[in-house]
Amino acid sequence: MDPHEFLDGGTVRVAPATYAVCRVEAPVASAFATVRDDTETTVVVDEAGGVPEAATDVSRGWRRLTFEMELPFELVGFLAVVAGELADAGVSIFALSSYSTDHVLVDDGDVAAARRRLEALGCTVT
Repeated sequence: MDPHEFLDGGTVRVAPATYAVCRVEAPVASAFATVRDDTETTVVVDEAGGVPEAATDVSRGWRRLTFEMELPFELVGFLAVVAGELADAGVSIFALSSYSTDHVLVDDGDVAAARRRLEALGCTVT
């Protein structure tokens, strides 16, 4: 499977919310995403809902781009293509995957550049 076949004609939705990526001691029930590993817990929260008071580190101003397509586990290199294209445009990403699709967070100021690059790949960005 070629990742470009999923991108060409695929839809990417830009969430209206602005998110914060936070390092916390414990998960936050209202978080969009929680990542726990051996050394830390990271949550992604909608800034309008409030950044957890207990957050030890916070990076604000992220926008979520969701690839509205079912991505099979056998698909190799999808995020590599997306990350490479956005890197070439000077856009840093914070990547998250769910069971069926991927999300990338980009700085609010980079949304337009990300949109242009994804549209060049054949995506419809809404």
